[in-house]
Amino acid sequence: MHSDNGSPMKGATFLSTLQKLGIMPTFSRPSVSDDNPYSESLFRTLKYSATYPSNPFESVTDARVWTTGFVEWYNNFHCHSAIKFVTPSQRHREEDRDILQARKRLYEEAKNKNPLRWSGNTRRWVFIKKVYLNPNKERVNTVEDIIATELHSS
Repeated sequence: MHSDNGSPMKGATFLSTLQKLGIMPTFSRPSVSDDNPYSESLFRTLKYSATYPSNPFESVTDARVWTTGFVEWYNNFHCHSAIKFVTPSQRHREEDRDILQARKRLYEEAKNKNPLRWSGNTRRWVFIKKVYLNPNKERVNTVEDIIATELHSS
């Protein structure tokens, strides 16, 4: 059984129970990006979604129905900050570049119409080439790793 390094999972009583059941525990390694962070990140999003049930599911069917709805929302409606607030489906269908170009034009038009409303530059609606869960800090700001294309409105 693989888990994080939380104290409940490493407690002597729990580990003893696993041992009696013949279950070998394994634990996440700190700062290792290929361990289980994607599943952890998804699980956190799931737990904090507005529709996450406060009570246990009545049946496996109820759990499957709720999970199917969550996956639909996550892929088609939830805008992800790491990909500039587009949905995974929009990214997968390669619609994100056009969406980001339209946003950039909209922000520039708004700033031109009312420049006093803006204290600085508008948001940078750039296409994100690669998304990292745990980026290498030395490489975070390099153009070739993060930004593939600066979006122009021409």
